[in-house]
Amino acid sequence: MSFKTILTVIGVDNSDNDLQTAADLCGQQGAHLSVLVVAMAPPPPIGEYVSASTIWLEQRDRDRETLETAVEHARQIVSRTGNSFDIDGIYAEAGTADREIGDRALYADLVLIGSSVLQHADLKRQVINGSLFQAMRPVMLIPGDKRPSLRPKTVLLAWDSRAEAARAAREALEIMTTAAAVHVTLVDPEASSAKSGEEPGADVAAYLTRHGINVTVDKLPSAGRPVASVLQQHAVDISADMIVMGAYGHSRVRELIFGGVTKTMLDDAAIPLFMAR
Repeated sequence: MSFKTILTVIGVDNSDNDLQTAADLCGQQGAHLSVLVVAMAPPPPIGEYVSASTIWLEQRDRDRETLETAVEHARQIVSRTGNSFDIDGIYAEAGTADREIGDRALYADLVLIGSSVLQHADLKRQVINGSLFQAMRPVMLIPGDKRPSLRPKTVLLAWDSRAEAARAAREALEIMTTAAAVHVTLVDPEASSAKSGEEPGADVAAYLTRHGINVTVDKLPSAGRPVASVLQQHAVDISADMIVMGAYGHSRVRELIFGGVTKTMLDDAAIPLFMAR
């Protein structure tokens, strides 16, 4: 997948670093940067008290003014980078934010989720839902003060033979093609003709090799540990610059209730995380 348009979604505050990171990535790729500034609307007051309704309306007016200021601030920052760009802002209701974000993501090759959004649980959830489920676009989480690259040296590809993992691998082909090493990593793989094949990991390794990718297959035992923990530790062990994985191989509701690999990786990302489904 070639990244020609990259969308970054930011909140109305603490986003300067995210903007600069997005601009740097677009500069690496010669890509167009699309910026969406999102202000989350407060829920309407409960009851019929006029004073509460008045306060709520006044808050919404202030929020819109803050959004306009944030959009202009973002425009000033990005205009200094020399990138091709566009900037828009939305005042999003809780029930429609993911759809509005998804509408913008339809016209991007990749959606960036920077550290400021990762610290805002509600906005983070809306961006992930809008990108992965509404627009079916890959996302890249950029935690903390990491300076990511779309040309990492070492990539960990989490592999479980599911369609989501295959889609993530396809979406990240350009990234992995330029990497010095790609570690296809399987946790507790089962040799089965109906699932991973008689030699788990061999099929995807052959597929990637045909694209000129330098592949190593790593088969790891969980030894009773959560799969996410095994993947995170292995990323440290191989000095990975990025993890690529499929998102929500199980029901999203099930993961939200009981937890799962996707939820843990989203919550505890320590290095750039590329996800698709």
